[in-house]
Amino acid sequence: MTAHDDPPVLLEPYECSVEFQPGWIDLTLREGTKTEARARATEIVRRLDPHAPDIQSASAIDDMVERALSLDEDTPTLAAAYYSDTGKALATLVVDGYGDEGVARPGVDEVIPALLQWENADVTGDPEITHLELPAGPAVRVQSSLRVKRMFGFGRKLTEFIKYAVFPPALQTLVVVTVQWEETSRSERIAELADEAVRALRITPLVGDGGSTAARGRTE
Repeated sequence: MTAHDDPPVLLEPYECSVEFQPGWIDLTLREGTKTEARARATEIVRRLDPHAPDIQSASAIDDMVERALSLDEDTPTLAAAYYSDTGKALATLVVDGYGDEGVARPGVDEVIPALLQWENADVTGDPEITHLELPAGPAVRVQSSLRVKRMFGFGRKLTEFIKYAVFPPALQTLVVVTVQWEETSRSERIAELADEAVRALRITPLVGDGGSTAARGRTE
C-alpha cells in the first residue's frame, strides 16, 4: 500500500480521542504505508505486558500490520482492533466523519437507513435500534447481523456489527463508529466492549485550523 498522496480536506477540523479499555489496540495510520504499519505494531508490542507472550508473537504482529492496512483503506479518523489474551483479533472499530460544505447534516430518521447499507454485504434479521446520549453528543445505535460476500462472489460469511451515528453538538459533521466481528458466540461481550468504547469517545472541535487535513485519531 502506498502513502496517502492526497488526504481529504476536513471541512470542520476536530480531534477524535478514545480512552480504550485494555485489549483495544490503536491501529490508526497517518501515512498508510506498510512500513508505518510495521513500526506501529512493533511499538505496540513493546508497550504490552511481557506476561502476554501470545500477543507479542510474530503472527500477532503480522496480523496487526495487515489489519491496520486493511482498516486504513478509507483513511478513517481512527481505527482499532480488540485482541484477546491469546493474541487473536476479535473485533475491529473504525471512526469516520461525514459532511459536505453547504449541506445540512442529516437527521436521525435519514441516518438509520444509511447505517444499514453495506457495499459488500446484506443485513439479515431485524436490526436493534437504540437512541443514546453520549459524552460526544446524541447518537443512534444500530446492531444487526450481516451476510458478507466472499471473494469472487462465492458464498457468504456471517458477521455482526454495531454502528453508532453521533451528532456532536459543536459540529455539523456526522461521526460514525463501526464495530464489526465474526465470532457470534462472543457477541454479548463484544457489544459491551463497543458500548464502553463509544462512551469514551471524545470529539473536540479545533478552532482556527482551517487548513487542516482529515483529523486522525489518538488514544489516551
